[in-house]
Amino acid sequence: MEASSYALVHGVRCTRATLAEWRERPWPILRRWLIGSLGAAGVLLVAVLAIALITPASGASAGLGQPPFAVGSPGDVIQILRDNMLVLALHAMACVAGFMAGSSLPLQAEHHTGFVRLIHERGQPVAMAFVVCATGFSLSLQAYTIGTAAARDAAALHASPALLLLGLLPHALPELVALFLPLAAWIAASRRDEWERLLAATIVTVSLAVPTLVLAAAWEVYAAPHVLAAIVG
Repeated sequence: MEASSYALVHGVRCTRATLAEWRERPWPILRRWLIGSLGAAGVLLVAVLAIALITPASGASAGLGQPPFAVGSPGDVIQILRDNMLVLALHAMACVAGFMAGSSLPLQAEHHTGFVRLIHERGQPVAMAFVVCATGFSLSLQAYTIGTAAARDAAALHASPALLLLGLLPHALPELVALFLPLAAWIAASRRDEWERLLAATIVTVSLAVPTLVLAAAWEVYAAPHVLAAIVG
């Protein structure tokens, strides 16, 4: 059997075995992921608040006529879902990359020699460094973009950024937790050296994240404007 075919068969077997194990005892692994994603969401929200507080106030904001400040339409739900699905896809790809670099490449390395074998053997740290750098850049960019937008919106509403974020929290927190689930699974697997489980983790985390993102988008479009009106005015 060719090296790539053997790695594929091995990956499918590990994925099936992992899914069967998690079906019997789902809570321990789900708890680990939820704690990790809640921690990441909390760090991002704190960073957003800090950036919003230090950003110079401006009374001009172009987003007050659309969700979450005004009730939207099904088209707005689709737009929010599309943006979030792109982020979820990026995080899910990090999981898949971890599976390939940590499980698939080492298996294929045994069937190669010379420079090709060296690439397969050294591919794991390179891929891991790329995932870490890309994820860090993505989170930093999100924190800056959301933080500066929150500062503008809060100034336009004559409210504090903290009060504004409080009104957004009912949909922002579950949305961020859903988006960070694949990354939490990646971190948990890397700490336990369980790279062969990451493909199963990708399937489960994405399956959990998608319905959560749908509900969060619907809340942002139809319910958040009323919550913000009650809190901010």
